[in-house]
Amino acid sequence: MNVRRSAAVLAAATAVICAATAPAVAAGPSPSASPALPAGLYGSTDPTYDGVWRQSLALLAQHTVGVKPAAKAVDWLTGQQCANGAFAPYRAAPTTACDAKVMVDTNNTAAAVQALAALGGHDAATGKAVAWLKSVQNKDGGWGYTPGGASDTNSTSVVVGALAAVGNTPQDVRKGGKSPYDALSKLTLPCDGDGAGAFAFQPDKKNSLAANADATAAGVLGALGKGLVVEAGKDGATTTCASETVSPRQAAANGAAYLTKALAEDGHLKSALPGATDQPDYGNTADAVVALAAQGGAARAAKPLKWLQRNAAAWAEQSGPAAYSQLIFAAHATGADPRDFGGVDLVTRLNATGPAPETVAAKSSDDDAGDGSGSGGVWWMVGAGLTAGAGIGFLLSGRNKRRRP
Repeated sequence: MNVRRSAAVLAAATAVICAATAPAVAAGPSPSASPALPAGLYGSTDPTYDGVWRQSLALLAQHTVGVKPAAKAVDWLTGQQCANGAFAPYRAAPTTACDAKVMVDTNNTAAAVQALAALGGHDAATGKAVAWLKSVQNKDGGWGYTPGGASDTNSTSVVVGALAAVGNTPQDVRKGGKSPYDALSKLTLPCDGDGAGAFAFQPDKKNSLAANADATAAGVLGALGKGLVVEAGKDGATTTCASETVSPRQAAANGAAYLTKALAEDGHLKSALPGATDQPDYGNTADAVVALAAQGGAARAAKPLKWLQRNAAAWAEQSGPAAYSQLIFAAHATGADPRDFGGVDLVTRLNATGPAPETVAAKSSDDDAGDGSGSGGVWWMVGAGLTAGAGIGFLLSGRNKRRRP
């Protein structure tokens, strides 16, 4: 769920900035620092493309580990909401009413809903946001990154998480008689051939589906009706790919089977940029840990979890609040200690990227907290792209262009 990963994407045409899981490409150059950051915002880089995303993940991760965020951090997020309930990635002038030039989207809106619903006391804001999300649901039951954009697995799944967070039953949220699960089922690959059991991000121009590990991690959670924060599922739940009529639960099992195979050799997923060699993809690996734990129990995610514990600290320090949050979600889903994650206190380091929390549930022993200057990614940066028809390419860590075996 990059979203989701260092998250930076040029909202203009086809330009893309891949920083860390954008949410999450393996260690790339740090984003440029912003000269004047708003009070209350997490991270120290330009929030233009990921401000709401990284703030939502940071607040949600803090709540998950018993930290009460600073009031001004929560106020910053609620202040980003437009009057119609939607959120854009960032509004530099939040007191100015949103107009047609403000590029609101489903991903940032759904992430904000999940964070504010967890914190509690924001029913008016989450109610308006969910009403807006329902108003832009596609006739196939899914959502695209932008209103009217073709449905994709990442966007549909993060919205499912938002619906569940406010107590809605995703199966009952329909447009044209179709639910989000109908949309997700159209984006699953069969159990034979390349990418068996995976989810695609979207069909290509020829209406073909290509396996995408980032979309698969998101799709597993969406098919299970889960959000970014999950408890470990029942140990031993099947991950056998079944090609008969696929229920949402079986689609999740099929996706978990694909992820298990993709992680089997190295314990991590890979990301490739044009002209570059394959590199470890920390953000999508963290998303895969969450998905596997949710579907089949913590033991199923043990290998990639250990890899993250050994290797992800430098990536998170470079990428910032969303990356630390993503690792906290992985620790929570598997029962690992986020305050001793491979020797790193993720909680202290996340807290250091923004205003001091009001309360902290437990003291940390890690005094070497990084300043987290960026925005990590969750699969969920979750929307990987605006459709070509919209004329904008939105790629978080190259989400919709990645093709993994």
